[in-house]
Amino acid sequence: MRINNYYILIIIFAALLSVFSNFGYNFEIVRHFTFIDFKTSGSYLEFFTFDETYLVNNEWWRLISPIFIHFSLTHLVFNCLWIYILGSRIELLDGKLLFLLLVIFSGVVSNFAQYTWEGISLFGGLSGVVYGLLGFCYLIELDNRQERYGLPPAIYIFMVAWLILGFMGVLELFGFGSIANYAHLGGLISGLIFGMLTKLIQTMRKNETSS
Repeated sequence: MRINNYYILIIIFAALLSVFSNFGYNFEIVRHFTFIDFKTSGSYLEFFTFDETYLVNNEWWRLISPIFIHFSLTHLVFNCLWIYILGSRIELLDGKLLFLLLVIFSGVVSNFAQYTWEGISLFGGLSGVVYGLLGFCYLIELDNRQERYGLPPAIYIFMVAWLILGFMGVLELFGFGSIANYAHLGGLISGLIFGMLTKLIQTMRKNETSS
C-alpha cells in the first residue's frame, strides 16, 4: 500500500519509534534521535557538546529528529491527533511541499529554541510542530479574514492558554510531566513567520503575473 500523505508518514514514524524505544526509555535507540548525542554511564546520561555532535560528527539530522521522540502514550496520541487534523487540511489546501517545509522549519526552530533556553536535556515530541501548524493557520486565516482551515477561534485560545499554563508551571502540578515550553513557543513563532513568508511570496508572484 502506497501512502501519499506526509502527515500520515510522520504519524507512523513517530508511533514506531515510540514503540521500539519504549517511549524513550530504551536509550540505545532514542540516543540516535536526540538533539544532542549522549552515552550512558551506569544510570546516568553523559551528553556530548553541541560542537561535538554537529561540527565534529556532522549529525545534522538531529536538528529535526527529536520531533519523533515521545515519552508516553498520551504524549504520542495527543500530538499525532493534532498532526492528523492540521496536517490533512494544510496538505489538501496548500500542498504537500508547503506542509513538509512547514514541518521541517517549525521542527528545527522549536528544537533549537528548547536547547537554547533550557540547555542540554532529553526532550522531544511533535508539540512544537503542532504549534507551528497552528501559528501558520492562524496567520493565514487572519490575513484572509476567513476560516480557511475550519478551526474554531476557541482552538487558538485554548492552545495559547495551554502555552501560558506551561510556562507558569501549572501543567506540571497537575501531573502532565516536564513540558518543553520553549519548544512550544518556538514552534508558534516559527509558524507565524512561515505564514508571513508564504503570504509575501504569494503577493510577489501575483504582482509578477499582473505586471
